[in-house]
Amino acid sequence: MKTEYFNMHNYNRKLIYLIAILVIYVSCFVGFIFYSVTNFAFTDFYKRLDLRRNIAAEKFLNSESASQADQWSLDFIENLNNQHEFLVEFDGKDSILRSQGFHHELWDKISKKGTSNFKSGKQFYSTKYFSQNGRHYIVGASAENYFYTHHLAYLRNLLIISLILGILFIFVVSVFMKRSFLKPILTMMKEVQAIGSENLYKRLDEEKYKGELHGLAQTFNRMLTRLETSFETQKNFISNASHELNTPLTSIIGQADLALSKERSNEEYQRTLSKIIESAEHLEKKTKALLLLARTGFVNNATAFNPVRIDQIVMDAELTVKAINDKFKIITDFSLLPDDSMRLKVNGNEILLQLALSNIISNACKYSSDRTAYIALGALDNKVFILIKDKGIGIPSRELDHIYDPYFRASNTSGIDGYGIGLPLARNIIKLHGGSLKVNSIVGEGTTVEVELPTYLRF
Repeated sequence: MKTEYFNMHNYNRKLIYLIAILVIYVSCFVGFIFYSVTNFAFTDFYKRLDLRRNIAAEKFLNSESASQADQWSLDFIENLNNQHEFLVEFDGKDSILRSQGFHHELWDKISKKGTSNFKSGKQFYSTKYFSQNGRHYIVGASAENYFYTHHLAYLRNLLIISLILGILFIFVVSVFMKRSFLKPILTMMKEVQAIGSENLYKRLDEEKYKGELHGLAQTFNRMLTRLETSFETQKNFISNASHELNTPLTSIIGQADLALSKERSNEEYQRTLSKIIESAEHLEKKTKALLLLARTGFVNNATAFNPVRIDQIVMDAELTVKAINDKFKIITDFSLLPDDSMRLKVNGNEILLQLALSNIISNACKYSSDRTAYIALGALDNKVFILIKDKGIGIPSRELDHIYDPYFRASNTSGIDGYGIGLPLARNIIKLHGGSLKVNSIVGEGTTVEVELPTYLRF
């Protein structure tokens, strides 16, 4: 609960930071627009005032010598709102000698040796110093900036409303993001945190998540499958090794004891040694398979996977089972095989797959009264399927949920040798190859095991 609260608090804080950054960005953007428009309005208006100031200078200082074109400009140029022209004659320093249309309180804001632009109240002013016939003049023009007093105020109000609506929109979108995106992530994190070594069988509900989160949930589930396989394999390595190595060791010891029980001919010794070597090679293969399986989770076993023919693996598994017990019978149906043999290829480890299938086939023979297992092999869409069926004692329906528990044996298997290890080991190997293993059974009628593996080539 504390971790969940911390995660929620952490996401809320990050969400607040994101909202604050977006609000600051939008505010700066709105401020920049208002500043740019205001600055342009001032600059453009002062240029227009400068033009009228220069025309006013022609009017005041050169009215007698002004050309006809200049006079036309003086008479017909558009007046600005509340436009006024003024003339100030001064002594070249600070004393005003005479003025025309000038307010004396503005005298301190005017440049006495150049041009000046300034604002006083609602009026904008443009002035310039002129010297003529030894006399000093300031000619200026003033007007009210209608765009500044009316349109710019409207723009300011519009930007403020836009800023408020933008902040509100950011807030609404942030809340929506929290509910539609962050909340599912937190839910996923809560589900993942609830999975530990004691319940690695649990999986995320992929149907509950949409879009990218659906793919993330699938990735988590695949990772959990690898972890579960690795954990169970590591935990049960000793049991698996004892189970798998017992039969070939027993065969080797039995053959050796039989050979030493009395004097035999050279040919008999050679046959016995050949059988011992065959059992030793079988033992070596199983040892390699178990060691490879034990490394699951510590190295990337995908590097040990290669394209292999599943039909060949099934036939090798049959030979292995018959070598264990020559009374076992196996009937294989190849009628469902596809025309294209490439569709029987899977990406996997030949030794591990043979180990898994030989365990399942051996169980089918062992738990049948006639010691017979029926195998069907085929390909469908993007997968290869293997059906292994027997007409044996079956498994009680109430016990099917426990058949993958190590050392578990059904209640009706008394009198039949076994350790309850082969099927869990087989399922782990199949899961390691990205496949699935399903068991259906009816007491007194038999058991069917369905193995599915993804094909190497996708069609």
